[in-house]
Amino acid sequence: MSIKINRYKCGYCGACVGVCPGGALELVETWVEVNDCCTSCGLCAKICPVGAIEVNK
Repeated sequence: MSIKINRYKCGYCGACVGVCPGGALELVETWVEVNDCCTSCGLCAKICPVGAIEVNK
């Protein structure tokens, strides 16, 4: 996994899930899961309204 989601900041709005081109993010009840399809493109971090996502390239 190449992104880190701060669960304390995340509002679970699902914006990141909708913009992920690889479908690597999934909103499951009250958390966001990341699978191995993540390419570290950074779109999720850019769209996150609360800055809860950190991309590690």
